[in-house]
Amino acid sequence: MRAVIQRVSHARVTIGGEVHGEIGKGFLILLGVCEGDTEAEAVYLADKCTGLRVFTDENDKMNLSPADIGGGLLVISQFTLYGDCKKGKRPNFMRAAKPELAVPLYETFLARCRESGLPVETGEFGADMQVELLNDGPVTILMDTDEMRGEKA
Repeated sequence: MRAVIQRVSHARVTIGGEVHGEIGKGFLILLGVCEGDTEAEAVYLADKCTGLRVFTDENDKMNLSPADIGGGLLVISQFTLYGDCKKGKRPNFMRAAKPELAVPLYETFLARCRESGLPVETGEFGADMQVELLNDGPVTILMDTDEMRGEKA
């Protein structure tokens, strides 16, 4: 699984012109699921994301988590995180999980994030979404469970 975590002042997702999810300060998380990913990886990655300490404390050090600052999460499924651009100019998305695997793992990730007590907003899996955000910092972190386990992505 891959997650692109952006520290935001605010973010929202619209679908068909209607706001579907919106947060103030917190994380916008773009989540990609790969063939072969497991429920254990979804739980592990959710725990890493919800505990990530990149908000500044009183000493201007990145030391606070979303819970520490009363933040929220906006989680958007994004299969394009597994776009392979090694050959040609058109990405290959063959490593991205099919919906029958991706949807349950996306839902496991969301459930685990909600268990942390943080407010969690979402997009809609497979929908055409417009995502707006104000990246704070900018701070953007990439997490990949393959790399976190010491495997080649």
